[in-house]
Amino acid sequence: MKLSIALALLLLAAAPAYAQVEVIQNPMTPADAKPNDPSVPDAYALTGQFDRIVVLRMKNKVDLLRGIEEMVKAQGIKNGVILAGIGSLRGYHVHQINNRDFPTRNVFTKALTTPCDLVGMNGYVVNGVVHAHMMLGTGEKAINGHLEPGTEVFTYAIVTIGVMNNTDLSRIDDKSYR
Repeated sequence: MKLSIALALLLLAAAPAYAQVEVIQNPMTPADAKPNDPSVPDAYALTGQFDRIVVLRMKNKVDLLRGIEEMVKAQGIKNGVILAGIGSLRGYHVHQINNRDFPTRNVFTKALTTPCDLVGMNGYVVNGVVHAHMMLGTGEKAINGHLEPGTEVFTYAIVTIGVMNNTDLSRIDDKSYR
C-alpha cells in the first residue's frame, strides 16, 4: 500500500504541467468595420538612428513584462526596437491571433509552471508601451507569441532595446491604419 502511494505521488510529480487556453473574441469596433483606406500606402519605410542601446536584466522570480515596462519607464524610452532577448523562465503566458478577419480573436496560453528557455525576443516600444514577441523552448516543443503578464524569470532574462526616441513610431503598431 505504501509503495502504491509512493509510486502514485512520484508519477503525479513527474506529470507534465498543463496549459490553460482561453479564446477571446474582441468586439467589433467602428475601426474594425471600415475598409482599407486607399490613401494609406501598402508599405512604407521609416528611417532613424538609435539614440542608444539599453541592455536590461531581470532576476529570478521577476515578472518579465513588468520588469521590461519598469525599465522602459526608468530609462526614459518612448520609442524603440526590441532587438534581442534570452534567458530562462519558470513558466509562460502568451497570446496569438487566430483568425483572418476583423475583429481580432486571441488565444491566450498560460502555463505558469512549465519551465522553458527564452530563446529569442523582438518587438517594439511605441509611445512607452511595450509590444514584445517571444520564442520559447521547453525541450519538447517551441512556443511563440505576445508576452503577457505572469511570465516569470527563472535564472535571468536579458532584453536589448535600441532606443529611437526621435523617431515617430506611432503608426506602426496601429491596426486601424490600413
